Amino acid sequence: MSLVQSVDNVALLPAYLAAGTAVLVLLADLLVARRGATVAVAAVGAVATAVGAALVGAGQTRRTFCVGADCSWVLDGRAALVAAVFALLTLGVLGLSGPLLSDGPTPPGEYCFLLACSMTGGVVLGAAGDLITLIVALETLTLPLYVLVGLRRGSLASAEAAVTFFVVSVVATTLTLLGAALLYATTGGLHLDRLGAILGDRPELLDLPLTTAAVALVVLGLAFKVAAVPFHAWAPATYDGAPLPVAAYLSTASKLGGVVALLAVVQRALPADVTGPVLALLAVATMTVGNLVALRQRRTVRLLAWSSVAQAGYILAPLGALALAAGRTGEARSAAYAAAVAYAVFFVLLELAAFAALVALRPAGADGGTVDDLRGAARRHPWVAAALALALIGLAGLPPGLAGLFAKVTVVRSLLTGGAGWLALVVAVNAVIGLAYYLRLAATLYAGDSRDAGMAVSGEREAARPAWTVAAALGLATAAAVVVGFAPQLVLDLAAR
Repeated sequence: MSLVQSVDNVALLPAYLAAGTAVLVLLADLLVARRGATVAVAAVGAVATAVGAALVGAGQTRRTFCVGADCSWVLDGRAALVAAVFALLTLGVLGLSGPLLSDGPTPPGEYCFLLACSMTGGVVLGAAGDLITLIVALETLTLPLYVLVGLRRGSLASAEAAVTFFVVSVVATTLTLLGAALLYATTGGLHLDRLGAILGDRPELLDLPLTTAAVALVVLGLAFKVAAVPFHAWAPATYDGAPLPVAAYLSTASKLGGVVALLAVVQRALPADVTGPVLALLAVATMTVGNLVALRQRRTVRLLAWSSVAQAGYILAPLGALALAAGRTGEARSAAYAAAVAYAVFFVLLELAAFAALVALRPAGADGGTVDDLRGAARRHPWVAAALALALIGLAGLPPGLAGLFAKVTVVRSLLTGGAGWLALVVAVNAVIGLAYYLRLAATLYAGDSRDAGMAVSGEREAARPAWTVAAALGLATAAAVVVGFAPQLVLDLAAR
């Protein structure tokens, strides 16, 4: 057999564009040394990556780096959707970072380079066909974020957040790598489809303690990345200590990366009857703890962080239906996987819109502040407050936030299809609990502020107009959430491919 492989460069086009963006950002910063040019190169690269992923994903599934039937790179419709979402999230965060890069000491070249590197990891992650590629892509997505979290110079909270995130991520990666090594020891394979075939054809391997430990380590290591309970404690402190645009990227792109990685190993490599019960317990604990703790939060970013923990539980819930025999039928499994991917896409759009509105309402370079700091914000910025209220209502799953409503309906429908009515009931109860803090925050935007009269006289807290890049990012994120809300089947069809 020839050892020389043919490489499908068309299949690799999204990865080429993402990695090329990182290189071009460095060159632009070195040769031009102008903030606007550097950010523009990063933005154009993100758009090109999204367009390239969409064009390649519109055709047949493309595979490369194959040995026989086992391929390390598989670009299908779902992988293209993931790549495009990562690229658009990067574009949105670049828009939110305009005030941070212009008014603060943050170096634009390094900032945009790190974001482009993280985007490259996300693009590769969606198409990963083996455990090594998947773990390396996940780390490429995560590693730049360690530095980005600590970019608020002189802020002790930012430094603590960066160290916390680094330590927890290293532990999670170590667990995942150890699980992958043990899986290779027991099966002799690393490609996801081959692992699934071996474990399916040789059920006696599942009786080995080594296999059980391997499966548990892989699932638990990836649960850290999703911030699933009880591996969630790093998320609130990290989000609150990071600059607001970086917190937005963490809450959306980083969480999406963990979901994609976990879904890949559950769907293609690990036995559903083993991972299903674990994921069901993780989903119940994650959504319940996230919602209950979010009720007590007074800082805005911490509230959004705990709500994103709860949202991770909703994303994992369809996979929990695999614990039942009815949930492991072909139709039920397809519905569960599509529901998890679709909910993740709906969530990141609404979460990005919420953070974009928060950036627009806060002074440049400031943290998220407290919930009371947003009291009466609708009087100063009515359109921005309306966008934030729409995002919060969507995350709560209420109309007119149709994206969030359809997302929860999709999850419940997949659970009922898989015979997991009890888990659907838990999702419904937690959705009701979540209404309390989402609606409380939305109502605060329109509440009266006793300080408004004094401000009207002195003008000392006259709100500044949001930067145009922030306004553009907020408008595009809100528009995308509205469009997806009216066309949810499009996302479901792409997720099911």
